[in-house]
Amino acid sequence: MSLFHIVAIFGAGIVAGTINTVVGSGTLFTFPVLLAFGYAPVVANVSNTVGLVPGSASGALGYRRELRGQGRRLARLAVASVAGGVIGAVLLLSLPAAAFEAIVPGFIALALVLIIFQPRIGGLLARRRADQGAAGAGDGAGAGDGAGAGDGAGAGAGTDRRVAREFAGPLATLGVLVGGIYGGYFGAAQGIMLLAILTLSIDDHLQRINALKVVLAGLVNLVSGIIFVLVANVAWGPAALIAAGSVLGGVLGAHVGRRLPPQILRGVIVVVGVAAIVHLVA
Repeated sequence: MSLFHIVAIFGAGIVAGTINTVVGSGTLFTFPVLLAFGYAPVVANVSNTVGLVPGSASGALGYRRELRGQGRRLARLAVASVAGGVIGAVLLLSLPAAAFEAIVPGFIALALVLIIFQPRIGGLLARRRADQGAAGAGDGAGAGDGAGAGDGAGAGAGTDRRVAREFAGPLATLGVLVGGIYGGYFGAAQGIMLLAILTLSIDDHLQRINALKVVLAGLVNLVSGIIFVLVANVAWGPAALIAAGSVLGGVLGAHVGRRLPPQILRGVIVVVGVAAIVHLVA
């Protein structure tokens, strides 16, 4: 590799680690860079996944304060993420390379759509949670208008709803499993998918949900990365550069990345993603 290749791949790793921690679409930076430098699509994807594992770990470490008290919740969802990551990695290695080259442009396009409409999706999710909170408060007030028994029933109902929203239900767990399969196979915008699923199903602050997303996406990268290391062709030079850059990016994402202008960030991601699609279909 030339000095330019080394600097470009390392820089892409920094950006990807930052974006994966803040939003979750860093693959749209590193994957096109590896394609542009002549790596085959499957090799580029495998090497990218392996390289991003350390960045996920550093991002989770940066969010350790938000992760406190989420052990039981994380344990339930981690099983679905790990299973999905294994399935996705096996699919990537089992299907012919031509299938990956045919499918991935569509995945990238889906990722770009999610990124473009992410503000609108976030707004809809926020309004939905606000409406549910208002409805819950109204139900509690209505139930509490009666005598002491009525007050107890109202409080009990509110508590039951709160407990139900503390943990993802079966449909949300299935969604996390599907997100894991997608992440194990390719992974761009897996974080956005997880954020939408978790925000809809869990009643908690967004930063705590985002911290949960970072860990779940990191687990998908970890298990699929282990499989790739054991049985796939990894380009170790680029993987190491991405790993080093993503560690730095994960720290930046947890501490500084929240201040990045979202419009500029989405614009850059879209440009890079479109370039990757053009490269794959050309």
